[in-house]
Amino acid sequence: MVEKKSEPNVKEKLDITDELIAERRTSLKMPKDMTPWMAKTIEFIDAKMLITGKIVCWITVPLIFAMVYEVIGRHFFNRPTLWSFDISRMLAGALFMLGAAYTLSKGIHIRADFLYRNWSVKNQAKVDLFLYLLFFFPGFLVFFLVSFDYAYTSICGRSDLMECLGGKVRIQRAMDTTWMPIMWPLKSCMPIGAFLLLIQGFSEVLKSYYAFVKGRWP
Repeated sequence: MVEKKSEPNVKEKLDITDELIAERRTSLKMPKDMTPWMAKTIEFIDAKMLITGKIVCWITVPLIFAMVYEVIGRHFFNRPTLWSFDISRMLAGALFMLGAAYTLSKGIHIRADFLYRNWSVKNQAKVDLFLYLLFFFPGFLVFFLVSFDYAYTSICGRSDLMECLGGKVRIQRAMDTTWMPIMWPLKSCMPIGAFLLLIQGFSEVLKSYYAFVKGRWP
């Protein structure tokens, strides 16, 4: 009698180690052995970033509309628009900046993890903590300050805050296209995005600290 070989489980065939970080972000709930204030802080920040991500994703709707409208108008009616290029690049930039913190919370930023994924959890957490504290926070703090001034200048020029609030504004427009759109909505996305990343970064540091101490990711 020939014994049938059992089919291997499909799940055992799949290798998803490339999604090492993303696969561990399946729940907003933190482990019960985590310090209460840490757990509440992480859950609060991650929940707010989830809401942010759900709101920001709607930017893709007008972005797709602008691109489709331009393609149809240009190729079928010989009526290209002045605004579609500016709208599409501005919306794409806003989507990138405002969605970055949500992407970080889900662990789906692109990273070369061919070495990282083979390390122990404690070593992964140690490296994450080091990189967040040494590069991430200083870098994005500088980026926030610079981009805030960048956005402020696009509204008020070189006027001080009181003059700007008093109505002395100098709205900046893009000078590289015929449509010349107002730039402050796009430029404001930069400091907002940096601020959200700094907040989410704090959540990631707490997760890394927990993993370093406990030897497992929350």
